[in-house]
Amino acid sequence: MDVARHLTGTGHAKAGRIAIAGGSAGGELMGAVVNQAPELWGAVAAHVPFVDVLNTMLDDSLPLTPIEWPEWGNPIEDAEAFKLIRSYSPYDQLKPGAYPPMLVTAGLNDPRVTYWEPAKYVAKLRALKTDDNLLLLKTNMGAGHGGKSGRFDSLREVAEEYAFMLAALGLVE
Repeated sequence: MDVARHLTGTGHAKAGRIAIAGGSAGGELMGAVVNQAPELWGAVAAHVPFVDVLNTMLDDSLPLTPIEWPEWGNPIEDAEAFKLIRSYSPYDQLKPGAYPPMLVTAGLNDPRVTYWEPAKYVAKLRALKTDDNLLLLKTNMGAGHGGKSGRFDSLREVAEEYAFMLAALGLVE
């Protein structure tokens, strides 16, 4: 976000014309910067985004949650960890307002970021957004955390992301 502000401040970019993308924890970053400065972004791709951090870290039945507590904190046993995670968890920070065009992906077989996390995020965002910008949820029914495998399938996914971004920025129809 600081880089985007620097680029817009120096005239190298325009607010609302910057495309960003990230996956998993990088998808969490996409959610956080969209919440903090939605006006900066012209297109956002959040791939299997870890956006419902608090609820995931509260669910010790998920196989990866307990082993992640040393990194993220255990909000079940530590009130400060609960408070901290809630303060940055993108899902918990959504509020009514205008949001940039977004492409959010999920994988049905993803053991790291369960498919319902991006779906729940998109549903809440749809209920709160006050604009008519695109908000797309693509759930890959045959892939996990890394998307489709195979030389051409993975290239098609990259092409879809680029096509979304170019269209959201008004560079193609």
